[in-house]
Amino acid sequence: MSPQDSGQQWPGQQPWPSQQPWGQGHQQWGQPGWQPQPPGQQPPWGQPSYPGPPSYPGSPYQGGPNNPFGQPRYVAPPKPGIVPLRPLMFGEILDGSFQAIRRNAKAILGAALLAQSLTAILAAVVTAVTATSMGSIEAWADSAAAEDVAALGIGFFAAVLVVALLTLFISAVLQGAMVVPVARSILNRPTSFRRMWALSRSRAGALVRLALLLLGAGLLAFVLLAVLAVALVSAMEGTGALLLIPVVLGFIALSIWIAIKVLVAPAAVVVEELGAVAGLRRSWELTRANWWRILGITVVISIMVGIVSQVVMIPVSLLTSFLTTVATPHAGNEQTAAVAVAVGVATAVLGALVGALGYAFQTSVMALLYMDLRMRKDGLDIILLRLMESGADPDGVPGRGAAPGVSGRDGPGPASGAWPDVR
Repeated sequence: MSPQDSGQQWPGQQPWPSQQPWGQGHQQWGQPGWQPQPPGQQPPWGQPSYPGPPSYPGSPYQGGPNNPFGQPRYVAPPKPGIVPLRPLMFGEILDGSFQAIRRNAKAILGAALLAQSLTAILAAVVTAVTATSMGSIEAWADSAAAEDVAALGIGFFAAVLVVALLTLFISAVLQGAMVVPVARSILNRPTSFRRMWALSRSRAGALVRLALLLLGAGLLAFVLLAVLAVALVSAMEGTGALLLIPVVLGFIALSIWIAIKVLVAPAAVVVEELGAVAGLRRSWELTRANWWRILGITVVISIMVGIVSQVVMIPVSLLTSFLTTVATPHAGNEQTAAVAVAVGVATAVLGALVGALGYAFQTSVMALLYMDLRMRKDGLDIILLRLMESGADPDGVPGRGAAPGVSGRDGPGPASGAWPDVR
């Protein structure tokens, strides 16, 4: 028996037309003047309500003009600092690198200038000494014995080698240290030069050992290539020289492949507090299945830095031509030497500044590549999100202490597919 037959009504139901005067019911059920119910209100016959998804402010189920039924919608991941907390795109890596340098200029640019200072000082000194004493050196070489000339050359190259090795070690340590302000900038935590060094000082020994390993591997590979080239040319002469071309090309390709595989080793040594060998192993693991992407980013960044450096150094080369041909066309030897010294020092200083900017930018890109790889491999974005929400360890390095290879998506928080996998 229906409610109409029994005279009963559903809860919230208006009376049936047969139970009302005809004029009133007729007016409600279709006569001119009937108005639709406003949105969000039940019609006069009573519509049953069902529990729906939550609709609190900021909820992915919140209804609205473009989402009247409260369907799940995409929510962008938070961006507390220089990059959003998710796997990064190429443009975000570039923008994040510039922002990291701008927000931590004293730490990043100071470390980059320190890394480039020895090379700049050496170039300035060599230029000044060569320009001021070229005549006396030539006169001494004409009258000196062959042993004296050889000893001078060996001493000069030994000094250059020592300075180059010292610069390499300092650059390796500072490259790892510069990862700290970039990682902290992801959570919008500023870093001074003193704090950067305090957080990375304990990893200096591991970074030096890492630099020694990379330098030793490079020298060993070069020696092996030289021995192979001599053996091929000695044994097969012309044919050996032809075979040497693909061997050299293969050596270059192998060197590039290995360089990309160990690119983020300094960052792994500092952030995850690993040793030199463990850092190389960790970098090898993180770059798996991302080699071509990292190679493309590295090549583009190197081309950008090279073009900017050449454009900035153009005025110095034009100034050299102007001073030698226009300003002092009839200058004597002393004036020519003074101009050469001034131009050499200016070139060295400007080259150090440009090199520091390029070095800082490339190091920031390397640090963000490392953080991006860990977001893809370890779910570091979820770990950073929990760290941001809790505010824990404000003076530490984000990502330090998180177990390598353990995804942060196992606990509460967005699932692995909640945010798009940005390639």
